[in-house]
Amino acid sequence: MEVILLTDVDKVGLRGDVVNVARGYARNFLLPRRLAEEATPAKVNELRKREGQRSRHEAQSFEQAREIAERIGETELRFDVKAGPTGALFGSVTPTDIVDELWKQQKVRVDRRKIEMDNIKRIGRHTIPIELFTDVEVEVRALVVPEGGELPPEEELEAMEAAARAEEEAAAAAAAEQQAEVQEFLVDGEPESDTAEPDASQPVAEHDAEPVAAETESSQ
Repeated sequence: MEVILLTDVDKVGLRGDVVNVARGYARNFLLPRRLAEEATPAKVNELRKREGQRSRHEAQSFEQAREIAERIGETELRFDVKAGPTGALFGSVTPTDIVDELWKQQKVRVDRRKIEMDNIKRIGRHTIPIELFTDVEVEVRALVVPEGGELPPEEELEAMEAAARAEEEAAAAAAAEQQAEVQEFLVDGEPESDTAEPDASQPVAEHDAEPVAAETESSQ
């Protein structure tokens, strides 16, 4: 089933991409969460028209790309996001977020597919490489800041990341140990019962029983 992504979806595509996904995945996940919409011909044509208009603001020559690089090379993008106590984001900062913020600050469009980054999932200071044109690249700085606060010092950021990594490793080790126990049980079968089965080669002990009353003699 073809859908148009309304936002960046990890391992699926970027906002505005027309992608082919399993119908169940679309119906049960993407569409109810408004992460995508069905790719009807009319909507696809409208999307292509918008993309054409946006591309006019992208670098069209080497010289223009150099000018844009000078403008955004000194730019610092800031993203205030919800984050947990170890600095992990409740979500992520994506290439589309970078594109939108560059447009907001500098009125410059860049191709999202030319942004060389994985989704940012932790607070911190990040450097984002962007290819503006053939042989023209620029690095843009991005601050990912916890909502309602400021970035802690670099040493504290490193300590938070180390703590988060240790938690992940401990959870992975526990899961692996549990899986190993389950696998061992499946291979060996259920543990033996404490009560031993009787040995068929030995005679079974007779149980005491009440003597059977003799039949009464028939009446004379």
